[in-house]
Amino acid sequence: MTQDLVAALRPLLTAEASAEAHASGAEPGDLEQAVWLRLLERLDAEGPPEDPQGWLRRAVRSEVRRTRRTTRRERRYGECDEPADDRDHGPEQLALNAARRRALHAAVRRLPGRCPRLFAALLSPQDLTYREIAGELGISQGSLGPERSRCLGCLRRLLAAEVAAREPRG
Repeated sequence: MTQDLVAALRPLLTAEASAEAHASGAEPGDLEQAVWLRLLERLDAEGPPEDPQGWLRRAVRSEVRRTRRTTRRERRYGECDEPADDRDHGPEQLALNAARRRALHAAVRRLPGRCPRLFAALLSPQDLTYREIAGELGISQGSLGPERSRCLGCLRRLLAAEVAAREPRG
């Protein structure tokens, strides 16, 4: 049943993702993978949609809107208040940077699935290539970019929730 649904929806998803992705700044392959993931989650939770083609079109547009929102919230590094080079600062700055690194590493360890291993491989001092990282994780090299995007999205949501929870209210 699932294979038939995937086979029937593949051409439509490819066309929809190609048509919508460039306007949002997303890669069509990333958009396709996000919608496939959403479909698999739905199949697991609720079963197949009554109108698969309509559901797929709505899912593509929803992913495009999510991508646009994420892109609008992100700032280029040059627009940030923090210095790009934080190595030559006083003890206060070093302590703050160490605390940020610890918080980031703790958040990465709490991510689901392969995300902690993926980030460890990406940030490895050995400077691994995408081919080496894909081999280490046991996934195809073409899935590495979308997987990295998904993991970064999870990390953003996790850190945003923690930062929001720590802000004083009142």
